[in-house]
Amino acid sequence: AIVPDVGMFASFDPVAVDVASADAVNRQPVNPMSILAERAGAPDRFSGTHPTTNWRSGTEHAEKIGLGSMDYELVTV
Repeated sequence: AIVPDVGMFASFDPVAVDVASADAVNRQPVNPMSILAERAGAPDRFSGTHPTTNWRSGTEHAEKIGLGSMDYELVTV
């Protein structure tokens, strides 16, 4: 694990739930025993773990083709 557990997310909008989940992961502290701890200074948790992968391109494309919206309202229950 690169960060502590962020819990579960649900939405009827697949793009919004992906972005909300990613944002939650990016707000978490880095697990000191993970590879991410060795790569301090990464722009986000995902790019730090996989530097050659642009994870945002998937959500941006999904929004562009109408699968959902990257905007969300987080409701804690």
